[in-house]
Amino acid sequence: MSKTLPRILLTGFDPFGGETVNPSWEAARALHGRRIGGHRVVARQIPTEFAASLRLLKAALRETTPAIVLGVGQAGGRAQLSLERVAINLQDARIPDNAGAQPIDEPVIPGAPAAYFSTLPLKAMLAALHEAGLPAAISHTAGTYVCNHLAYAALHWSAPKRRVRAGFIHIPWLPLQAASRPGAPSMALDDMVRGLEIALRVAAVTHADLRLGGGTIA
Repeated sequence: MSKTLPRILLTGFDPFGGETVNPSWEAARALHGRRIGGHRVVARQIPTEFAASLRLLKAALRETTPAIVLGVGQAGGRAQLSLERVAINLQDARIPDNAGAQPIDEPVIPGAPAAYFSTLPLKAMLAALHEAGLPAAISHTAGTYVCNHLAYAALHWSAPKRRVRAGFIHIPWLPLQAASRPGAPSMALDDMVRGLEIALRVAAVTHADLRLGGGTIA
C-alpha cells in the first residue's frame, strides 16, 4: 500500500440476525486497496457487536490515520443507498447483537453530544449517484442498533480533527437475501460497489457541498 496517498477507512459488518452474509462487508472488501479520488481505500470488517465494534473501529483509526471514514451497514427493507445525515447518542436494540448484548436506552458515549451530523458532502454524493442511475436518498435516521452506534463513534472521534471527515451509508439486502422474502427490495452487489466507489470519489474531491433539497415532509 502506498504510504504517500491519504487513506479512506471503509468499514463493513459481519452477518447478523441469522443471515449468512452481510452486503456491507462484501461491498467494502471489494474496494479494499483501490485508489479513488487520490486516496487509497483500506477496508476493515467490524463485528456486529456494540462493545467490540468500537474497539475495532478505534484500532483501525489508529492504524490507518484516515482522511475520510465511511461506515457501511445493511438496512434490510430499504430499496436504495441511504446516505445517513445524522447519528444519535443512543443505543436501543430491538434484537441482541452477535455477542448477545441488548442495550436499551443507553448512550453510545456517556456525556457526549446528543447527535452529530455527517461531515461528508452528502448532497453532492447523492447527485452523482442519481446521475449514474443508482437509487439513493438522504436518510435522517441510522436507527439505534450497531450501525448508528458505529456512525456516532466515528463522528465523535473525528470531530476534534477537522481534516478527518466521516459518515455512514446503509445499503439494501442482496438478491440472495431478498429471495426468501417475497416483495422485499434488493440490490446487486456490483451496483452497491459502484455506488460506494462513486460516493467515495465525490467525498474525496468535494469539500463544499451542493445546496439541493433532500429533506422529508414526515
